[in-house]
Amino acid sequence: MAAPEVLPEARPVDTAAVGAGLDALDTPTTAREPVLRRVLSTVLPPLIALALFFGVWQAVWASAVYPEYQLPAPLAVWHEFVDTVVDGRIWDIVWTSVHRAVLGFLASVVIATPLGLLVAKVRVVRAAIGPLLAGMQSLPSVAWVPAAVLWFGLTDATIYFVVLLGAIPSIANGLVAGIDQVPPILPRVGKVMGAGRLDSARLILLPAALPGYLSGCKQGWAFSWRSLMAAEIIATSPQLGIGLGAYLKEGSDFNSMPGVIAAIFLILLVGVGIELLVFRPIERRVLQARGLALT
Repeated sequence: MAAPEVLPEARPVDTAAVGAGLDALDTPTTAREPVLRRVLSTVLPPLIALALFFGVWQAVWASAVYPEYQLPAPLAVWHEFVDTVVDGRIWDIVWTSVHRAVLGFLASVVIATPLGLLVAKVRVVRAAIGPLLAGMQSLPSVAWVPAAVLWFGLTDATIYFVVLLGAIPSIANGLVAGIDQVPPILPRVGKVMGAGRLDSARLILLPAALPGYLSGCKQGWAFSWRSLMAAEIIATSPQLGIGLGAYLKEGSDFNSMPGVIAAIFLILLVGVGIELLVFRPIERRVLQARGLALT
């Protein structure tokens, strides 16, 4: 009769080491890239793209395919831009548009955040106005300008009305999408620990939905900037001052193509600059805190 097999004694599990290993897996790792390489990889590609763009522009202008009044030389646009800087108009123009966009965007965030929470968590509200919010997001903001002019006249209220209707749906829908992706276990844990509705929204839902909310805010800023330009181009009066949209329309009215292109570049520059200087660092910090990388 064969002797019974003796199994080796099971080694005790080091639960502390297992926990430390799991924590290490969750800890975001950031690889430090040399500063020079980071600067070159960030700055060089857009500079090359700009050089190619201006090279093609100069070549098309030099070929005289289009008359000068339709396609001016890059240097003519540069001179128009420099003249606006030298006479000091550029600061008033940019300030008029930027402060309107910032105020309209902040007001949109204040309105859209509780609205998004309601749509995400209250089934009746979601059924009632959820499709409306999605539809308003796809509606071009310029469609609101004629109605706003009739309701409010040529006043700042018209501008802000169009900006709000452009930004609020994007921010609210971004928050709704972010909350929809929150794992259900998190609000349940908060409920078990005694969190009320307000605490659950403030301490659990909003932090957990932050990436989606931030994405909605970025989109909301883009929509508010576009809406502002549409409103400033259509609704013009001396009482409203001259913003970037009015400056663009002024170039068109005076048949000045260098002025039109300079205004377009300024609109693009300000919009992209705020996205890169404000939203990109916030987004990078949020994603890095969650162990994700911003591409």
